[in-house]
Amino acid sequence: MNRPGRPPAAPTVAGLLWLALAAAAPAQAPAALPPGASIGIDEHLGDRLPLDLEFRRHDGAACRLGDFFGGDRPVLLTLNYSNCPQLCSEQLRGLVESLRAIDRDPSRDFRLLTVSIDPAETPEQAAASRARYLADYGRPGADWDFLTGAEEAIAALAEAVGFRYSFVPTTGEYAHVACAFLLTPDGRVARYLYGVRYDPRTLELSLAETAAGELRSTADKILLYCFQYDPSKGGYTLAVLNLVKVFGLLVVVVLGGFLLRLFRQERRTRENAAA
Repeated sequence: MNRPGRPPAAPTVAGLLWLALAAAAPAQAPAALPPGASIGIDEHLGDRLPLDLEFRRHDGAACRLGDFFGGDRPVLLTLNYSNCPQLCSEQLRGLVESLRAIDRDPSRDFRLLTVSIDPAETPEQAAASRARYLADYGRPGADWDFLTGAEEAIAALAEAVGFRYSFVPTTGEYAHVACAFLLTPDGRVARYLYGVRYDPRTLELSLAETAAGELRSTADKILLYCFQYDPSKGGYTLAVLNLVKVFGLLVVVVLGGFLLRLFRQERRTRENAAA
């Protein structure tokens, strides 16, 4: 611990490397996995979720997965569990930080859904987790539901989005990776966001792109045209050709308006001269 008045010690190269590895690592080391088990992500872009799966909300009410879809709002899904020793809390805290940095309302523009991968988790545990992250978010009225369910329903949802996880009997924990899933309003997989920290620009543009076939503002349309999603980088990159097209169109519009104005002035001059 640093003493009062003394600046904190600079992190060492080894310390930074350890932190980077910890952020990217799964919740449990692969060496501890049971034989034949694996963890990771298999992208299922465009696949539709089984919306008839049954779960329980954080308030104990029975629900179907399809209850959270429909309308024109995309759904941001995470698969976590309350007793996760570190990775889940890091991911959800990182998600909250990114959500606070974007100008989108989770009660109007999108929905948040966190499903526990632990079938032993209770709605009471889910409610406690929800209250904690909503308090961090600062929006207690946000549409963020935490669900628990039977092992079969959890496994079916995980398979639908390509989320491979495994229970480790020696530790009593679940080995998994950190990933958020963007789903269309009708329940199709639209985007994968990897890691425990999410670039706010990537998150905001992804939400706009995933909305039901329409972008919510002119700014969204311009940004989504000028920025393209790069799966190899897990984010949006500037599309130079598209940007050139946008500026070219602006030049044509401005030049056309300028020439039209000159033509009208010349016509008025001739009419005045004739009069």
